[in-house]
Amino acid sequence: MRFDVITLFPELFAPFVQAGITRRAYASGQIELKLWNPREHAEGNYRRVDDRPFGGGPGMVMLAEPLARCLAAVRVDRAEAPGAQAPVVLFSPTGEPLRHAGVQRWAESPGAVLICGRYEGIDQRFIDTCVALQISLGDFVLSGGEIAALALLDAVARLQPGVLGEEGSHQQDSFNPALDGLLDCPHYTRPELWREQPVPAPLLSGHHAHIERWRREQRLLLTARQRPALIDAARAAGRLDARDEQLLGKRPAAL
Repeated sequence: MRFDVITLFPELFAPFVQAGITRRAYASGQIELKLWNPREHAEGNYRRVDDRPFGGGPGMVMLAEPLARCLAAVRVDRAEAPGAQAPVVLFSPTGEPLRHAGVQRWAESPGAVLICGRYEGIDQRFIDTCVALQISLGDFVLSGGEIAALALLDAVARLQPGVLGEEGSHQQDSFNPALDGLLDCPHYTRPELWREQPVPAPLLSGHHAHIERWRREQRLLLTARQRPALIDAARAAGRLDARDEQLLGKRPAAL
């Protein structure tokens, strides 16, 4: 799998691939990451990559031509066959929200070209001509697409075999289909009593069935309280059984 990132700040990515548990995905070659600076494909002594917006207004807009030339260099380097080109992804507030299912698809894909915008945005003509998909992290605005690109890369890297150390660890994550798309349950570790707060008794019982039922109930209650739409989705998909529904039916109205 290969991801090419077009960014004005490639130095932001170096610590990410050298530290933390997800570095294993890059050290092992499971994910190949290449960084491209569009400034290197700009013209003139100043290598300009932005200009004022037509129609006026604050801020600057990234020029289409340096981005297009940079993308062309990426295509040549990837040596892609016609019709088998990696999709070009732009991180944008107008994009499709990034969710677990999308991350899973990217984790099983050959990769993509990620475009990190800056300033007020990118000349729309480049987007219309070159971008296949736009992705959003949520209803807020960042100073650039680099953090969004790092978020996608981190989410994809941790799903690669062996990266988390224990096979199947990610299946216990929130939103995973293995948990029926619910939020994960609370977790506890030593000591058993911390500031007069004990660990829930079922977790100390040693009875695996009781532990799993407690975790299931906590996932259901937490999800119903914090993200009720996920409960609706699980119900619509037929993932809730009679015991689940009985538990949810007993919730106080405030939940």
